[in-house]
Amino acid sequence: MSFCTNLKAQIFTENSSFPQSIYRYPPAYFRYPLDLPPSTAGSFAELRANHFHSGLDFKTNQRTGYPIHVVADGYVSRLRVQYGGFGLAVYINHPNGFTSVYGHLERLTPELAKIIKDYQYKNQVWDADFVLQPNQAPLQKGDVFAWSGNAGASAGPHLHFEIRDTKSEQTINPQLFGLTIPDHVSPNIYAIAAYHLDGKPFSENTAKQFIPVVGSAGNYRLKEASPVRLSGQCAFGITTNDMNSTSMNHNGIYSIQLNADGKTVFVFTVDRFAFDQTHAINSHIDYPAFLTYGRWIQKSFIDPGNQIGLYNGTQNRGLIDFNDDAIHDLEYVVKDIAGNTSVLKFQVKSSPPSLSAETISTKGTFFKYDQPNTFSTDQVKVVLPAGDLYDNLDFVYAALSKKATGYSAVHRIHNRFTPLHDSFELWIKPDVSLGTNTNKAVIVNTGGGAQPSVFQDGFVKANVRSFGDYYVALDTIAPTISPVNITEGKNMAGSTNLSFRIGDNLSGIKSYNAYLDGQWVLLEHDYKSKLFRYFFDEHCPSGKHKLDLIAVDMKDNLKKLTLNFYR
Repeated sequence: MSFCTNLKAQIFTENSSFPQSIYRYPPAYFRYPLDLPPSTAGSFAELRANHFHSGLDFKTNQRTGYPIHVVADGYVSRLRVQYGGFGLAVYINHPNGFTSVYGHLERLTPELAKIIKDYQYKNQVWDADFVLQPNQAPLQKGDVFAWSGNAGASAGPHLHFEIRDTKSEQTINPQLFGLTIPDHVSPNIYAIAAYHLDGKPFSENTAKQFIPVVGSAGNYRLKEASPVRLSGQCAFGITTNDMNSTSMNHNGIYSIQLNADGKTVFVFTVDRFAFDQTHAINSHIDYPAFLTYGRWIQKSFIDPGNQIGLYNGTQNRGLIDFNDDAIHDLEYVVKDIAGNTSVLKFQVKSSPPSLSAETISTKGTFFKYDQPNTFSTDQVKVVLPAGDLYDNLDFVYAALSKKATGYSAVHRIHNRFTPLHDSFELWIKPDVSLGTNTNKAVIVNTGGGAQPSVFQDGFVKANVRSFGDYYVALDTIAPTISPVNITEGKNMAGSTNLSFRIGDNLSGIKSYNAYLDGQWVLLEHDYKSKLFRYFFDEHCPSGKHKLDLIAVDMKDNLKKLTLNFYR
């Protein structure tokens, strides 16, 4: 049994008015990965578009090139190169059952860089994600193995750092291991929301009230002093964030607790989570309010299909029945991981529900969140797996007018305000014969972007990740390749690389390959500049060379560019 597994059995038994982490972690086992005063631009599990942030973003003084130290003895278990995401990342397994992760790196030690490059050339790929054996790259605590950078989908130079459970691969709040950030600042509370659910699934049509909050330094109140008047089954949400003592960045909070008449109703605590559940952030927040107004409202109630596992201690999913004639005392307690606390107290004037309360009616097709759901006509099919919905749904479909470039009607598949946990099958039948172009058919979302598609049984089929408006189009146009710093016959002796832009009009790029004098060479793809670049190396000695660059889109349209140059 691993050390990590042993830890999980140790539960906090301290008397506390606020639930803290239910796990114990070794507080002095890991060192900080940087020799800089610890300061963060992003906290663990703070709210991001479509995901919870999976680690700490350590600041690097808006510069790249700081040495990265391994936080404990271990070995490099995984190396990854990707276009977005972490860009360049290293994963290190430690003997105590945890894995440390380092992202957005600028460069690695020559030994690790060679391992990656050998893999890329052997497999003729730039994107790489592969595991190493324990004896390939062992490291001792404090060893430098990389330098901080700004690679991948980063908003500026920093080190993204994680600690994961090696066995389960769940990511864990690094501050629970003693890698703390100086923090004497209590969380901010900006507003709350009251939702009138009355037994219905939450949706964009749920009646709600947005209520502003005033206060500071941990003490908050509603802007309007009078009690909030509510009736029937209700729930709440809160807009809150946090700061620490090292930066001006607004980060995520550690925990939220809602009490009603002295009893705990809802608890949200960000200790650890599984990556296959991080998309449930769109269930955790008021997703329609986020899409419509850009508001980050954290719901203080749980959709029945939300399995993220951050709600230990919640009662009745956070739902509250206001069905008497009394005044009720409610209290929000918001904490950061350092224990700084903000409190918002308010009252609710309850009244019995009206006898003429609106009954639940279904306008479309009733979908249950915990079972597979199917909708079909002779022109469209929708197949949702069980668990793709977070709550029951009144699914609504409509056929809209055909677009000039379309080969089917536009099919309105419910609406964009209902989040999905994963993808569903969408089948659309073309309304004209595609002839020999069936392999060029693609399903397109009118909100932007084509979906990877296949032609099957007379339909175009795709796995899509959101509801919206979709139709069938054809992609018969090859990608484009535009040289940036090279022309035919140019002497490149004063340059470090060959640069290109590659684009596609619809389905997107599936593959790109460069061949120098007939031999495959590594073509890097930079997320920020969008450039494809071959950096001159041992494969390009002095003299005349021929470069062939081939790009293929998702519908197998091919573009080839050939250039001769000198170096």
